[in-house]
Amino acid sequence: LKVKVVRSSPPSSQFKATFQESYQVYKRYQMVVHKDPPDKPTIHQVRLVPVSFEDPQFKSSFNQSATLFAKYQMAVHKDTPSDCGENEFTRFLCDSPLEAENAPTGPECGYGSFHQQYWLDGKIIAVGVIDILPHCVSSVYLYYDPDYSFLSLGVYSALR
Repeated sequence: LKVKVVRSSPPSSQFKATFQESYQVYKRYQMVVHKDPPDKPTIHQVRLVPVSFEDPQFKSSFNQSATLFAKYQMAVHKDTPSDCGENEFTRFLCDSPLEAENAPTGPECGYGSFHQQYWLDGKIIAVGVIDILPHCVSSVYLYYDPDYSFLSLGVYSALR
């Protein structure tokens, strides 16, 4: 048995070179030990979308995200439909005081507020609202389709 310590943040060349293999070990572990289904969202089914009505991906997924938010709020938090309409969704999870910024030494996506969308079979099943800042990532809120609660998407999102 050989054990190596590999820097993950910032990602070292060793980390990048072994990422896919490590991910496959992690996925197999989750399936065997924690009984995760094989169709649990993968890295390729997660989209990071800037919270901006100027962004085409954000605009094209807005209605689906808002509908999912309402479904989640009513099922999990027992909100009434009037408590989780489009205006409430926009005020709570789209209007951000953060200014988008693309610093030369920052991440490729830039700094600001993002919706981390989890897609399965062509539809959004969860959204993590996050702020990417120069020295941290802040998880603001997560909502998911209650029909997929068996996937433990909150745990998956926190680990991701």
